[in-house]
Amino acid sequence: MTPMYVDSHCHLSDPRFEGRIDELRAAMVAAEVGAALVISTTLADFERVHALAMRHPEFWASAGVNPDSDGDDEHRIAADDAEPSVEQLIALARRPRVVAIGETGLDYYRLGERSVADMGWQRERFRTHIRAARALDLPLVIHTRSASDDTLALLRDEAAHGEGAALRGVFHCFTETDAVARAALELGFHISFSGILSFRNAAELREVARMVPLDRLLIETDSPYLAPVPYRGKTNQPAYVVEVARQLAQLKGCTPEQIGERTTRNFKQLFLRGQIAQVAS
Repeated sequence: MTPMYVDSHCHLSDPRFEGRIDELRAAMVAAEVGAALVISTTLADFERVHALAMRHPEFWASAGVNPDSDGDDEHRIAADDAEPSVEQLIALARRPRVVAIGETGLDYYRLGERSVADMGWQRERFRTHIRAARALDLPLVIHTRSASDDTLALLRDEAAHGEGAALRGVFHCFTETDAVARAALELGFHISFSGILSFRNAAELREVARMVPLDRLLIETDSPYLAPVPYRGKTNQPAYVVEVARQLAQLKGCTPEQIGERTTRNFKQLFLRGQIAQVAS
């Protein structure tokens, strides 16, 4: 059986998966999911993420700090966790099996009593990640929520005035408009869709997915969050990325296998360029 699908974004260092990694890997094999990119969300989390990638050949790792949010956001940076520097991100990303910078970006969803102007520290953190990615010619994993205008503006500014390799990467777990998707594509980014595509209230998002070219598509679970239909309400896992492929296949008028083959090829071209190792087979 040749693995056909790749989960381009998951959080397997989450405590919900403690002691379950072998179970998740077996489920991936059964579902023909050959690889997964395990995402770092804080500096403290990176060592757990990297250990998974070093221990298991089907896992790759990213290095980054997620945009902070108030409330009970599960990606919230710990109060005692260090703010990343360009040099620190570069050092982490030079380790074996680290293939991306992020996730990074902007998140204005829970401003509370703050204004957008108060989020300057978040924009500076985003710039730090962009500069590290350009220094190493690595793709960015972009998180944007209620902040698409600033996300795009900042990327354009760094592309025009920053130094290093050309910007590239992916807008992960895409939930924005057609206009934002087209702007991201124009900047050279890929678009990744999650199980949200299968949700009843996601009709507009499905139209966006229908528009995105096959050669710029990725699929993901964002597990343990956002389990797709028919697993809604359960803990998501990489094996469920096949359901995202099935939804995209319906929208694109092709088979899930064709979506799997195309998105796996896209994943390799974006994240594994220059890597000696290959996706587990």
